[in-house]
Amino acid sequence: MSTADLFPFFEERFAEVDSYIDFLEKIEEATRNGIPRIAVSEYRITAKQQKILYSSVYLQLYNLVEATMARCVSELTEATSAEGRWQPHHLNDHLLQEWVRSTARTHADMSAPSRLKHALEMSAHIVQQLPIKPFVIDVGGGGNWDDEVIYKMAERLGCPLALTGPTQASVKRKKRDGLGPLQLVKNRRNGLAHGSISFVDCADGVVVSELREMSQCVEMYLREVIGCFKNYIESYDFLRPDSRPSGDTA
Repeated sequence: MSTADLFPFFEERFAEVDSYIDFLEKIEEATRNGIPRIAVSEYRITAKQQKILYSSVYLQLYNLVEATMARCVSELTEATSAEGRWQPHHLNDHLLQEWVRSTARTHADMSAPSRLKHALEMSAHIVQQLPIKPFVIDVGGGGNWDDEVIYKMAERLGCPLALTGPTQASVKRKKRDGLGPLQLVKNRRNGLAHGSISFVDCADGVVVSELREMSQCVEMYLREVIGCFKNYIESYDFLRPDSRPSGDTA
């Protein structure tokens, strides 16, 4: 994968959500003429089933958010080890810290001998001036992604999120439960995943136009986040200024 694949990946995933909402829209239109039914079998879709279908949008949108952020972070770490070009001292302070955290396992719960082993491996890597190997950035447990967490993660990685005014306003505009769109998606997804809310209750009073508006807000926000990560990587801003390839130094 490369940064060129980030948007196509997102487009493919978002198209699935959009297609599903199109389907829900048709069902909602059918209810205006009575209880919607499956023509071949004459099976009628109940109001309860309709709510269950609506609730699935929260799961799909959260999956889109988490998958998108996982790809952005993964693409960043891949860039640091691309073609064996970079060594730890080439990384900016943010990424160097992440490399140390991953290589020395500084935040892992382990025995003293194991901790010493990883520290020695990291020291040998630095002393021998070896190129960076692929490493994993710990982004925490699943179920946590919303716009505030994304902002903090981007800040931690040294990738500034330069969002447009309309996008910033949209993502902070309160929806249900006094939450912005991404926070609402996260909370309802977690409620469904942990069983604290039923699928029927989750979509109580929800209409398709609301789900469409929410998905469009999530789409707009994630597109700009992807653009920020893509620019950060392609501009080599994850490196120290004096280590960036000629012509890329700010």
